[in-house]
Amino acid sequence: MNWLTPDWPAPASVKACVTTREGGVSEAPFDTLNLGDHVDDRPQDVAENRRRLTDHFSIRPAWLQQVHGIAVAHADPAVVATADASWTATPGIACAAMTADCLPALFCDRAGTRVAAAHAGWRGLAAGVLEATLDTLGTAPDDVLVWLGPAIGPQAFEVGPEVREVFVDQLPAAAAAFVPSQNAGKFMADIYLLARLRLAERGVTAVYGGGFCTVSDPRFFSYRRASRTGRFASLVWLEAPGGAV
Repeated sequence: MNWLTPDWPAPASVKACVTTREGGVSEAPFDTLNLGDHVDDRPQDVAENRRRLTDHFSIRPAWLQQVHGIAVAHADPAVVATADASWTATPGIACAAMTADCLPALFCDRAGTRVAAAHAGWRGLAAGVLEATLDTLGTAPDDVLVWLGPAIGPQAFEVGPEVREVFVDQLPAAAAAFVPSQNAGKFMADIYLLARLRLAERGVTAVYGGGFCTVSDPRFFSYRRASRTGRFASLVWLEAPGGAV
């Protein structure tokens, strides 16, 4: 397996990783470590890929049925909740966000007692999925750490004026996250800046990560690059006694 380790000052008890396309058994166009069970990959291959992830980190991921909403589930490996974020205070249970251009966001408190993960496409971001996830941490904003994982970069994320309008109507400062595209009437959107602005509006300024682009970086699945593709996962968990790093 090959994965990224988030670069953020999380407590020692908080562990996190982002998978890449490498290390699985899925065949093209899902090659190879596809973790999504909804993309028409062979179920046995997805199951094997998830087993490899689970065994390597000695965790129990709580997978979600993501619908671009703002529901936040209490992470339960035995239940596939319909939600776009999850939280847990139980060691060994991993909150997971599956993406292929949307923004994954990992959360923890500075005490290392609770973690959460959110999947934020532009619709979920505008609807408030990050804010809803923050509410589940039950702590002051200055006690929250957030890491923004691989998503579509501002050079690749072209949107229509209606998307810009949604964000700017809610938060005028969001205008800074949109620049005119070469295509008339379109804009290039910075989803990382949009997330940072919305988190800052809630008092959360300890935000790390960003700077990726799933469209241009072949390590990651990208729906915009190839609509028939897999999903990678961003996961965060509290280390269980004796668990793997």
